[in-house]
Amino acid sequence: MFVSDQAKSVALDDESYKVKMDVKLKADYGAVLHMPVLKEGKDRVSQLPGSIQGHQSYTQPGDDPDYLITGTHAYPSGPGVALTSDTKMHRNPSEGGVYSMALTLPPSQARQDASRTAASVADIHRHAGGAERSHPMSSSVSLLEGGGTRNSALMRKAPTMPKPQWHPPWKLFRVISGHLGWVRSIAVEPGNQWFVTGSADRTIKIWDLASGKLKLSLTGHISTVRGVAVSSRSPYLFSCGEDKQVKCWDLEYNKVIRHYHGHLSAVYDIDLHPTIDVLVTCSRDASARVWDIRTKANVHTLTGHTNTVATVRCQAAEPQIITGSHDSTIRLWDLIAGKTRATLTNHKKSVRTIVMHPRQYTFASGSADNVKQWMFPDGNFIQNLSGHNAIINTLAVNSDGVLVSGADNGTIHMWDWRTGYNFQRIHAAVQPGSLDSESGIFACMFDHSESRLITAEADKTIKVYKEDDTATEESHPINWKPEIMKRKRF
Repeated sequence: MFVSDQAKSVALDDESYKVKMDVKLKADYGAVLHMPVLKEGKDRVSQLPGSIQGHQSYTQPGDDPDYLITGTHAYPSGPGVALTSDTKMHRNPSEGGVYSMALTLPPSQARQDASRTAASVADIHRHAGGAERSHPMSSSVSLLEGGGTRNSALMRKAPTMPKPQWHPPWKLFRVISGHLGWVRSIAVEPGNQWFVTGSADRTIKIWDLASGKLKLSLTGHISTVRGVAVSSRSPYLFSCGEDKQVKCWDLEYNKVIRHYHGHLSAVYDIDLHPTIDVLVTCSRDASARVWDIRTKANVHTLTGHTNTVATVRCQAAEPQIITGSHDSTIRLWDLIAGKTRATLTNHKKSVRTIVMHPRQYTFASGSADNVKQWMFPDGNFIQNLSGHNAIINTLAVNSDGVLVSGADNGTIHMWDWRTGYNFQRIHAAVQPGSLDSESGIFACMFDHSESRLITAEADKTIKVYKEDDTATEESHPINWKPEIMKRKRF
């Protein structure tokens, strides 16, 4: 401020100005391949730091061109488009003009110029009858004419789902009463002659599947029976409950012959491995335990969940154990190592139920946010089944691809497994004398013939559903809307 020419601007440093412009050209115009660079003299070319290396260079035709074009030609060839003597000529701006343009244009404008360059190639293909004509429904092209440039916005049409398979509707066939508390669990024996239920009245009841009559009641638990499983390899029935107990019943003597001690809190679910003699239970103590059926030894304690483990399933192939928890995650476990193989975190609410497809190498999980389908062995996400807006307690699936979800509010939704189409909704009526609030589905299961669906409910009843034999596809058509049947990817 004490010099005489303090109003005069500082002289521009050539080297710093060049570095600044090189950085700006690289950042804002790196996507534009045919950026002109000055040819100094007749024998060498100065390369800007941001220019594309390794591309073939083209000189302009004419008398001693002053500029060189690197990268693609300004008029790229396309199907049916040949370069003529007119289109080969391309006048480039001077170096000063390029620098002034780089200073005045914001970065967004640079990106727009890059998109225009890419769009011009698409325009040539479009006029030559290229990809858009071979796929007329896949994209729509809108051309904006302005300043001699064309800008095309390619709008992709969302994929639609295939048409779902037709399934006959299900109807209520029988209501079985007998329990004095909520019915929490179901298992069907391998011979398909009878099924067993566990209840909040602390009893386990065995029912004849054909007639629905009570065959036997087993007492021994001192709290709600949350899980039952019938062995296909031995005459044993296994049960678990909120009294922390896991019991093995010998059905020849109708007595408890083994106890499996170790869980520190209520045991919520139980499952048997299909090929080896191990039993898996899960508990409110945030763990799942693997037991040797014969020796009662705790083979593995599967820890990693941070909240109640609500459901567990076993399968013969790796990964062999799948658990769902109130911490909103699903874990796939390696039974041999006793360690987590994969953790699935897509759900946002508690995962209360898991079901495996009887034929495909896939499974589904139920939560208050969605029913999700997954692919083994790594738990790759397949699709969402949205629309059952309730706390989903149970899932069941049969070989025909009918997936059933049962919820806390007494609603049952029937889905087509392949497409995720919801083809039927049932609201189970409570039995006379019960409150409407006692409408809830705690467990559901198909029998081994897959012609009957058995549900365990909050009104203390067991309901049996069967397919409507009189229904046809003409009388019950699929109300299918392809435009809304889209895969959801979360």
